[in-house]
Amino acid sequence: MNDTKLTDHIPSDNHNTWYQNLAKSNDYVDYHTSLDSSQPFWISYYRTLIKSEILHRDVLPYLDANLPLNQLVASIPIQDIVLTEDDQEIIDKILTGHVAIRKQKQDKPCLLVNIPETEFRTVGPPLKEPSVLGPQVGFIEELDTNVNLIRKRLPVQELLVKEVNVGAFTKTKVAVLYMENIANSEFVNDILYRISNIEYDQILDSSYIAAMIDDNSNSLFPQSIVTERCDRVVGGLTEGKVSIVVDGSPDVIILPITLLESFISIEDYSYPWMVSSFFRLLRFFAFFFSILLSPMYVAVLTYHYELIPSELFSALASSRITVPFSPFIEALMLELLIESIREAGMHLPFKVAQTLGIIGGIVIGQAIVEAGLTSNILLIIVSLGTVANFVTPIYKTGNSVRLIKFPLLFLAQLLGVLGVFIGFLFTLIHVVRLSSAGNPFSGLYPFRKTNIQDMWIRLPFSKQKENPTLLKPKKKNKTTRRVSKNKRTTDFDE
Repeated sequence: MNDTKLTDHIPSDNHNTWYQNLAKSNDYVDYHTSLDSSQPFWISYYRTLIKSEILHRDVLPYLDANLPLNQLVASIPIQDIVLTEDDQEIIDKILTGHVAIRKQKQDKPCLLVNIPETEFRTVGPPLKEPSVLGPQVGFIEELDTNVNLIRKRLPVQELLVKEVNVGAFTKTKVAVLYMENIANSEFVNDILYRISNIEYDQILDSSYIAAMIDDNSNSLFPQSIVTERCDRVVGGLTEGKVSIVVDGSPDVIILPITLLESFISIEDYSYPWMVSSFFRLLRFFAFFFSILLSPMYVAVLTYHYELIPSELFSALASSRITVPFSPFIEALMLELLIESIREAGMHLPFKVAQTLGIIGGIVIGQAIVEAGLTSNILLIIVSLGTVANFVTPIYKTGNSVRLIKFPLLFLAQLLGVLGVFIGFLFTLIHVVRLSSAGNPFSGLYPFRKTNIQDMWIRLPFSKQKENPTLLKPKKKNKTTRRVSKNKRTTDFDE
């Protein structure tokens, strides 16, 4: 019986050359282009990382044995070519999709030609932030493509890109974008400092970066906006914000932000300003409605039933006459059931999730009411609170709202309306104390006149004359002017 192990064939010498170390992997290719071993060239690469068609079409035919490596740079019709003798740089480049070319196998000088495999999904509409009006362009998982989408919308030299690699193993490329003539230099340097000091083995998504550079990582509220909409990113950059693009992630981080900005839909700018302002105020109302509705139900039915109008009291009493649980247990059970159905729908195939939503929303809800485990009025209240939660345009903020109601439910059971008020006040104080990249997060305090222009409501574009002062931008005023209209003549002018 042969007891030879696969590891027995792997060299154990720690002083191996770079190509001997890379040869331990089966997808590594290292071959000689000539039958004569004394002739050049030696080609080395990972076949899973490069575009083989480009190698055989644009690289190999241009290799001239009579030319030194430094002159081959001008002969090969590829833009990104590096000539180096640094072993570590050679390894790093090969691992990112470069082909190493050297005259002889033992030679130190090495020509590195960049021909990476760049097959990614095509640019499509944003999936998590859909809109009826406005651009239908969403980011994908390729950094250069995402930066390209932003630069197409901002074709100005003031848009700067600073790139760093983060992650001990993944070496994830992270690009920080900002407008040099608008963004505050202190904010930019602070964000670059935070990113460059991240020490973590793997950075698999932009959410890793967002969590690690947040001012308060223990808060329920995300202190940055993670978006897949190109127009939202461009709008933030022109106001003085900083955007962070992470290779391998379709979501771009925007900093600094305020909580109120999480309720701003990019579709607001496609409607008349009064319509947009109404929808924005509706979202603010739905935010409080979603948080307070179930806790107030528990508080009133447990301690303050005298607050219930007499016309409604009989309906409430008849709906709860067969319910064996207290209002708190009833509400907690139904809220957890709704959250479980939502969570299950997120992790199931799309068609199965649709079926689950219908079964969970109609069949299970109706069965629970008919079985007398909960009242139909509470089912309506929980359903309304769930619908109100969906109006939040930013998905991560909506998740925070979903979680806040549970501590308030416990406080409502313990102290009634006073407990709900204490819990809400504590949440408000927490939000006011939070900061985003060193800036106030609440958007409520300190008060700024620019908050009225395009935060609480959306004024006409001609009235939005200043960039948000909370960002301390270099450029204070926007370039805006009311369009002059020709005087219209009517039949009365004749």
